[in-house]
Amino acid sequence: MSDTPTPILLAWSGGKDCLMALQRLRADQHWQVVGLLTTINRNYQRIAMHGVRQDVLHAQSTALGLPLVEVLLDWPGSNEAYEAAHAQALTEARRRWPGIRHCAFGDLFLEDVRDYRVRQLGRDNWRAVFPLWGEDTTALSRRFVAEGHRAMLCCVDTQQLAADFCGRAYDAALLDALPTGVDPCGERGEFHTLSYGGPLFKQTLKLKRGESVLRDNRFQFTDFLLDHGRLDDGPQA
Repeated sequence: MSDTPTPILLAWSGGKDCLMALQRLRADQHWQVVGLLTTINRNYQRIAMHGVRQDVLHAQSTALGLPLVEVLLDWPGSNEAYEAAHAQALTEARRRWPGIRHCAFGDLFLEDVRDYRVRQLGRDNWRAVFPLWGEDTTALSRRFVAEGHRAMLCCVDTQQLAADFCGRAYDAALLDALPTGVDPCGERGEFHTLSYGGPLFKQTLKLKRGESVLRDNRFQFTDFLLDHGRLDDGPQA
């Protein structure tokens, strides 16, 4: 049996769960994470769902030492268009890393999401890997904070969580303040995060907080921009 680690892509949203999945994969000698796979809204040049700017994504990629494979989508678009663009990105990845056929996700417990990813990858002869699957989300969230990972809430579903949580640091105080019924990892879509520093980053991203806006009368987004003129690290109000 070969001791050579198996190459794997990591589906990357820019948030804390995929960061923890990266940490878990890097600690497992069976895997070698070779790149990040990210879905980008081509019209707005932002990560789909999370709304993180593309240049912030590129800064994450550089700080983590991993190249990007981008799935570029027009907005609005159909699920069929997404799946076609995703398949094209996987083909690109195979040209770049011949023989690769695994992609990891940071999903925790939603069975329908997991089943969809398995089916989607299977159509292109890829296999889905879920390094965090079944983890206790309370323990995982506290470990994220205790280990020094750093993230901000960049999107909140205001039907599940108050809008003023958006833009806050994902820290112990925030976890203590979450209402009963809100998953501490936001696994049911209550919120999304932007990771910007910690033990996996070669350098902490220098960010400044932009405006907060409500979209679709439901989703509160807080913008974070790279601040090239700052000498200190982390987000600034």
